Order: sequence, then C-alpha cells, then structure tokens
Amino acid sequence: MRGVVTQRTAPPAVSPLTGEPIKRADAERLAGVLKAIADPARLRLLSLIQSSPEGEASVSDLTAPLGLSQPTVSHHLRILTEAGLLEREKRGVWAYYRLVPSAIAAIADLLTPPRKRATRKTR
Repeated sequence: MRGVVTQRTAPPAVSPLTGEPIKRADAERLAGVLKAIADPARLRLLSLIQSSPEGEASVSDLTAPLGLSQPTVSHHLRILTEAGLLEREKRGVWAYYRLVPSAIAAIADLLTPPRKRATRKTR
C-alpha cells in the first residue's frame, strides 16, 4: 500500500503550527500517520476501541458495529497498528487491540497551536 506507514513511527516533535518549518522527514512521518487515520472506518475503529468497556477489542468485536467483513477490519487494524496508533496483543487465537494514548496525544499536540495548547493544559 503506497504512502501508508509500514513501520511503527513516532510523530515529529516539531509542530507545523509552531511557526517553525517542519523538516522533510518529520513531514513524511506525520503525513503517514495522518493518512492512516484519514479514513472513516479507521476513525470509527479508534473510537470503538477507545470507548469499549475494557479499552480494547478484537476483530470479532468490531466487524458488526462497522458493518465490514473480518478481512477488511483486520486490514484497517493492521494499518493503524503499523502507524503506531494501536497496540496488538495476541491471546491464544485472538488478537486484541488498544489505543496507544501517547501517540494519540502527540498528534493532538502537533495539531493544536501553542497558545491553545497552553490554555488547554491549564484547565
């Protein structure tokens, strides 16, 4: 799959909104992560996993709410995992997925202008 992150990557430390130019490698990493979440099914997957009572879910927990086949859900979960947004834990024949809070927070911080970020943290 062209353009999608194929290994765990961390978002760059410099935000494109800080007024500093973002380095090419950082821009490519950030674009890969953003591309991984720029799909309605993947956004729903992140939401479904985050809101599940245990904070984790298996493919079988996610197919019905999404209305997608198991292979399609697995494909989307793989992309989110490779982007570093989900962790995968194998238990017997099942794999369970949970959010990586630090990765989600890093993306939110990158996209929040510094003045708003300071205000949000003091609340």
